[in-house]
Amino acid sequence: MNLCDLNTIRALLGRHGFRFSKSMGQNFLIEPSVPRDIAEASGADSSCGVLEIGPGIGPLTVQLARRAGKVAAVELDRTLLPVLGETLAEYDNVEVISGDVMKTDLRQLASEHLTGLRPMVCANLPYNITTPVLTRIVEAGCFTSLTVMIQREVARRICAAPGSPDYGAFSLFMQYHTEPELLFDVPPACFYPAPKVTSSVLRCRMRQTPAVSPMDEAFFFRVARGAFALRRKTLLNSLSSALGSTYSKEALRDAIAACDLPPDIRGERLSLQEMAALSDRLYQLGKQ
Repeated sequence: MNLCDLNTIRALLGRHGFRFSKSMGQNFLIEPSVPRDIAEASGADSSCGVLEIGPGIGPLTVQLARRAGKVAAVELDRTLLPVLGETLAEYDNVEVISGDVMKTDLRQLASEHLTGLRPMVCANLPYNITTPVLTRIVEAGCFTSLTVMIQREVARRICAAPGSPDYGAFSLFMQYHTEPELLFDVPPACFYPAPKVTSSVLRCRMRQTPAVSPMDEAFFFRVARGAFALRRKTLLNSLSSALGSTYSKEALRDAIAACDLPPDIRGERLSLQEMAALSDRLYQLGKQ
């Protein structure tokens, strides 16, 4: 069955009485090279156990099943379960799990369903949950890589360099934990129904150790969020707004100067290393 053929898709969905849900961001691929290329880019092989989020009708699932030792596919829409039962019937290394990935313990899922395999994530993520899902995947700390198709703007934000308009707190978070790489774009015409935005495929290899080693990781991210809180303001004013209850403006100004940063610098210009140095300075100050 060609799961990217529009006539096949319509007939399949019609047999099961399926109706699209806008709230779930359902857009099915109709360009067969895309799921193949995503699965290939993931590097999945027989030693890998793949978590797929939102398999839809299964075109990417099929490509992953042909490569990986096992695929655990989590699907929120229960009306798609009988559809997947038909499209994935010949693959005994696929397990479809009915559930909400935002309410699932991902570490436990990997332990229970991908036992003895190298766990990774490969998915066409719904646009409306991209950032929280990626955060949960990274914070689970049990996956070696994630290869996902997401909205192009979010993919560019994740890969953005300091000083660029797309660089922000989420860029820093992802680059702290992973090595992100933008692979290729997927235009709206490759989907049914066609979304209003272009998608991109992103591969992130998890770092064995973070990109930098701040004294206190939680405080580091608190400072980072504060640095980006007021993007049009200077770093000093942004941090003053976020951390003013703990640090005086003078103390913040002194910390910025001590890190050899210009007094009028904005938060989006700080690299991971500079952000770590600043957070360490403030952390030490707070301990005094």
